[in-house]
Amino acid sequence: MLLAIDVGNTNTVLGVFEEKALIRSWRVKTDPRDTSDELWIRYSALVEGFEITALAICSTVPATLRELRTMITTFYPDLQTTIVEPGTKTGVPLQVDNPKEIGADRIVNTLAAHELYGENGPCIVVDFGTSTNLDVVSPKGEFLGGALAAGIEISVEALAARAAQLRRVELVTPRNVIGKNTVEALQSGTIYGFAGQVDGLVNRITDELIKLYPDSGEVSVIATGGLAPLVIGVSDTIDFHEPDLTLIGLRLVHERNS
Repeated sequence: MLLAIDVGNTNTVLGVFEEKALIRSWRVKTDPRDTSDELWIRYSALVEGFEITALAICSTVPATLRELRTMITTFYPDLQTTIVEPGTKTGVPLQVDNPKEIGADRIVNTLAAHELYGENGPCIVVDFGTSTNLDVVSPKGEFLGGALAAGIEISVEALAARAAQLRRVELVTPRNVIGKNTVEALQSGTIYGFAGQVDGLVNRITDELIKLYPDSGEVSVIATGGLAPLVIGVSDTIDFHEPDLTLIGLRLVHERNS
């Protein structure tokens, strides 16, 4: 069985694959202060009962990636391990100015999106995490670039910290767009505001893709990330929700490097 580990700035997502099937997944907080021993204790407890034979890892947190390397050397020296980093064979051409600055999660998301939804044309992946990433995939599976914006939780926390009479609220869809009280107004501005931001960016990106690939077919828009459920119900442009997109991409990268 393959254990895929996606280390994000806020959360770490782990998933166990048996062949191509994802049979179990977990979401835990990311703490860059965790040592290799602490990581092993947490991860080994989660996967107890599964016969792990291989690892696939991507990380946007350098400190955690360093400790993961130590954990693998100490506790899993015999497991076949794939770490997505410069030099790893992903099959994703990076059509950007500086390929080395592209996060590993964006690369594996590109691979998974093209594999799952790229038959009909280009794709846009909207990853709702610490930041909101829009990653653009060509009909050939190339990473073309994208757009980055502050994430939903970061924006809410910043507003509560800087505005004396505002506070953090439960992130749920309010009864109406026109909030009748401060809580509903904050919920409306957050949920519908981010949906509008995503829809606006998707529409502009789609216009550019149509000019680049006029005969390529429709653009598929895929939402992923832990905060995606907050927005997908009110967005006009999101076509698919794939919460395990990054884990699937890690499995695909591992298969290419096995």
